[in-house]
Amino acid sequence: MTVVIPVYKVERTLDRCVESVLAGFEESNVILVDDGSPDSCPQMCDAWAERSSRITVVHKANGGLSDARNAGIDISEGEYITFVDSDDFIRQGTYTALADILRKHPEYDMLEYPVMRYYGSDMQSLLTFKDKVYETPLDYWLKGEAYNHSYAWNKVYRKRLFDDVRYPVGKVFEDVHTLPQILRQRPVVATTSAGMYYYVANPEGITGKMNDDLFTDMMEAHIRVLGELRSKGADERLLDRYYLHVLNLQLMIAGNPMLPTRKVKHLRGCNAKMTAKAIALNILGVKGLCRLYKTMF
Repeated sequence: MTVVIPVYKVERTLDRCVESVLAGFEESNVILVDDGSPDSCPQMCDAWAERSSRITVVHKANGGLSDARNAGIDISEGEYITFVDSDDFIRQGTYTALADILRKHPEYDMLEYPVMRYYGSDMQSLLTFKDKVYETPLDYWLKGEAYNHSYAWNKVYRKRLFDDVRYPVGKVFEDVHTLPQILRQRPVVATTSAGMYYYVANPEGITGKMNDDLFTDMMEAHIRVLGELRSKGADERLLDRYYLHVLNLQLMIAGNPMLPTRKVKHLRGCNAKMTAKAIALNILGVKGLCRLYKTMF
């Protein structure tokens, strides 16, 4: 298994990240991609390479997270690949458990495992999964609501899934753009309750500096996938649920309505707040609901 770790201005967390990846699992190779970091991270990466023969370092001009991941993909070897952001870490034993599952189920092309989201903050929450194999990637995206956890890093991928796929350089929320491309290859997707990825709350990170322009990148990806699934005749009930998820994102940038209006007919299972939004949507349309939302909030 190859682990790609993009590195940029993470002096305080890099050692914790690398230690967690190396601990207790001898079958991984680690690629540290120094993305032109202006601090001591380049030297720290080189020091790690001197300490462990399992570590390869790439030094490159700054190109952003997607570009750094792509650089790691380009030189990775082996059957499986995964990613860790350098301000995050994994629980000891995670990769051992995942590797055991993949050995027992060589048919799996992608395996997703639990995340402790926003670790260390008031927003901390556990995202966990059942041990499950999805009949189709579409089931995983819609029934499994993968659109709500399309993160690049809490998944192990068969390396060939990236033969013709790269992360979009210059885009934020690059994983929302990329996971649908992977799923179009019809991989066998499974989830597991084993292991843990710690996504650490970082006010200096991308999600800590959110603005309307950054949310626009995410909206573009979801709107494109919604259109594709509708054209292919996906289950309307599941599409409505997905649409309401994207509507919530749209309301975060209510001053820039992008989402095409769609009448939502299937409200079973929605909570009261989401039901109210859907009813207002059906009456006012997306632009009208955005105007109302801006007035109220």
